Amino acid sequence: MMANSPLTHIPNPDHPWPVFGHDWAVQHLRQSLRHNRVRHAYLFTGAQSIGKNTLAHTFAMALNCLAEDVNARPCGVCRSCKLIQSGNHPDLLYSELDPSTGTLKIETLRSLMSRIAMKPYEGRYRIAILQDFDNARPQAQDALLKTLEEPPPYVVLILLASSLETVLSTIISRSQVLPLRPVSVQNCEDVLVTRYGSEMEKATLLARLSGGRIGWAIDAAQNPETLDQRGQALDLLETALKSNRAVRFKLAEDLGRDKRSLQTLLEVWLTYWRDLLLLAEESPIKPCNSDREIQMQQLLYLMDAEEALRATKATQATLDMLPRNVNTRLALEVMFLDYPNLVR
Repeated sequence: MMANSPLTHIPNPDHPWPVFGHDWAVQHLRQSLRHNRVRHAYLFTGAQSIGKNTLAHTFAMALNCLAEDVNARPCGVCRSCKLIQSGNHPDLLYSELDPSTGTLKIETLRSLMSRIAMKPYEGRYRIAILQDFDNARPQAQDALLKTLEEPPPYVVLILLASSLETVLSTIISRSQVLPLRPVSVQNCEDVLVTRYGSEMEKATLLARLSGGRIGWAIDAAQNPETLDQRGQALDLLETALKSNRAVRFKLAEDLGRDKRSLQTLLEVWLTYWRDLLLLAEESPIKPCNSDREIQMQQLLYLMDAEEALRATKATQATLDMLPRNVNTRLALEVMFLDYPNLVR
């Protein structure tokens, strides 16, 4: 099944790939196709929802597109492109995270490498997209080395990771690394207004909230539940700040049960703490969560900039710990101890 692919429209001549904000990466991959210099392994890095998944699926479409003109790939209308869009292409494989631990297990990767070694059913290439590869432990990553060292000519691996920190050097050295950077607010606004029909006010809010993650901004523009979930996350934080330690520790227990959702939640919280810092320091920079400015100003009557900074650092530290094998509940409890006590 296709994992979270947003490829639902046919590319147009002005922008041949449905990938926005990462033109240099698109150009690099298109050049490799034109000159028939496709690598056997690619490593796309960048923050969650920055566009790695979209780029990976678009590249996979281009690799197996049936259009005669290589410059027209992916065409979006041939049998191969449509199969990839629907998630049913027999030569496109995916890794799956363990639902309980949120990690890529060695058994999963061994099975994937065994299947990827089979000759393509109908495409030029047998392609595997490995999402959240930085959540694979070293022993699991080792399962890729044989394929990377002696790759069959028809195999392409596309690894997606938030950073290179936990990726083995042996994997990095055998892959073409493409680091995707945050997209500017202006660029993000333009894409939302011109490509997705968003009103300017909403586009500006989403562009600021995205932190340069254009994939998140596009998803939020198309799916109202994305903003609803973000609102619920901020409601939860504001409630926690006005609660005692016992309530916070119970929240840590509840949140610690779902490591994957926790990362998204903490990323939202981090934007809120950074906004509080900006307001506390009377910065001219407008906060990302501009629709919550009144609530944030009210909270600043009960805390100072130093407390906001300590909470920001604690939230970032907890986020950094999540890819590692840590006790999530304990990490959250420590974080909450660094949050200001607003109970009066």
